[in-house]
Amino acid sequence: MALRNVLTLNSDRSVRSGSTTDLVDAIRRGADLRIGTAFRHNEHIDTSSSSNELIEEVAEFRQTLLLDDRWAAGIMTLRMPVELPEGFGPRPSMSFFLYNQDGTQAVARPYLDGQPTTGRPGTYPVEPDPAMPKYHQFDNFDVGTNGPSHNFVYDFDSYRFLVNDRWQQVLAHDYEGRPKSGSVDALNEAFMRGSPVKVAIDKFCVGLVPKGETAPDHEAFIHCGSAYYYTDRKLFITGTHPAVRVKPAIPMRYGTGGWDFCWLVARTDGQVERWRCDPQTLKFDRSTHRYDMRWFVLRD
Repeated sequence: MALRNVLTLNSDRSVRSGSTTDLVDAIRRGADLRIGTAFRHNEHIDTSSSSNELIEEVAEFRQTLLLDDRWAAGIMTLRMPVELPEGFGPRPSMSFFLYNQDGTQAVARPYLDGQPTTGRPGTYPVEPDPAMPKYHQFDNFDVGTNGPSHNFVYDFDSYRFLVNDRWQQVLAHDYEGRPKSGSVDALNEAFMRGSPVKVAIDKFCVGLVPKGETAPDHEAFIHCGSAYYYTDRKLFITGTHPAVRVKPAIPMRYGTGGWDFCWLVARTDGQVERWRCDPQTLKFDRSTHRYDMRWFVLRD
């Protein structure tokens, strides 16, 4: 897998090299995203430590988003919290870190252990940590609940946006499955060769926008897992990796009632069935929707 560095930001998030245009163009083409950062152990991990060791990180953002065809963001959808250098964090949860193209960051953390909650959804005061001057927290939501979140910036030494741009669009269709370009045959041929598959779902997060509010157009790019092809119907079906929905905005941010997570079964006739998990209750609900979609395969 050949990765290209299309954008590097300095610690103050000014552009050092590359451009946001190159990043947006790659995401639009279905590219995978990883972001490389660097930080000091006693500045970011354990502020009581005497170790000033530099730690380099490259993180996978399994889901990407394109907003208004001009803004890119990525979400870590598979990460559980780690407590460096030993292992996992104190409680089982997901760490849905979100990074925008300008280096602004966010995290939503649905806990998975069923412990009793001590708070209610809503806005809470920010309590800055004087031992972490590079950590700038903007807000604080749902403290003491099962799904807290907040938005922030950590002043990493640098931010390197790395893309795997070897994906190829082979099919685009509307919400009824009517082709706009490409073909189901091309998708199936690549799938039968063992190619990974990715689907871009138009307006995937629109259900999180309150009535009366407007939101930017957006696409969510989601990796597919197992896939199936009905040879007589020429119908391609896939179960996706976990996906995170976030209320669409520029920049992308978490907030009370503005995010959740789910699994999907997507089909080339435009139908998507969703198993959605409420992060506050961990209860699931099931629904069926229709979307315009684009399908990508990994080039040889």
